[in-house]
Amino acid sequence: MALENILLAAALLCAVAFLWQVRLAQSALRSATKTAAVALLALAASQSAAPPLLILALLACAVGDFCLSRDGEGYFMAGIGAFALGHLGYIALFLGQADSAWARLTEAPQLALMLAMICIGFVMAWLLAPRAGALKGPVLCYIPIILGMGVAALSLPAQGALIWLLPAALSFILSDLLLASEIFLLPKNHPALRVTPYIVWVTYWGAQLGFFVAFA
Repeated sequence: MALENILLAAALLCAVAFLWQVRLAQSALRSATKTAAVALLALAASQSAAPPLLILALLACAVGDFCLSRDGEGYFMAGIGAFALGHLGYIALFLGQADSAWARLTEAPQLALMLAMICIGFVMAWLLAPRAGALKGPVLCYIPIILGMGVAALSLPAQGALIWLLPAALSFILSDLLLASEIFLLPKNHPALRVTPYIVWVTYWGAQLGFFVAFA
């Protein structure tokens, strides 16, 4: 337990430290800080009774963090692949729980959220398709995967530690939508870009912490 707490504290320190680096140019320190913020969560999860799928999903996202911290289309595509793998891991984790039930998706709050996610997916695909260029295929494939993670989260009851699950899933979706807007939709000199990188990081890392708390 002591080691788990140390690793959690180190992950938090890295997450906070990255806020001061979020708009800086590519560097080894920036990549290491960003990657460690989630990799340390995975290590902390490995010290508890966390499901292996949580650890694997966190590690996949840490790899994605490293890739997206580097410049170049190749790294970006690798990052999309790593995050897609992470989301698939989360989907398997959520649906593999004994309390998971598709019937919950027919209930009023969950049904409304699921329909909202589907609408968001169609809108984002419509906006991104003509602007993603050579990345159109991977980007469009990624959209249903992350929204599928959100839908899978709706299949679990908001009880006990799982009360953090849906907020974490929605936070992750928001982070990815903002990141996609930064990269493909907003002009390079748009004033929102002074703020959105910080929101992307806080919502993203907060989501990973939420998943950790829900399952570790």
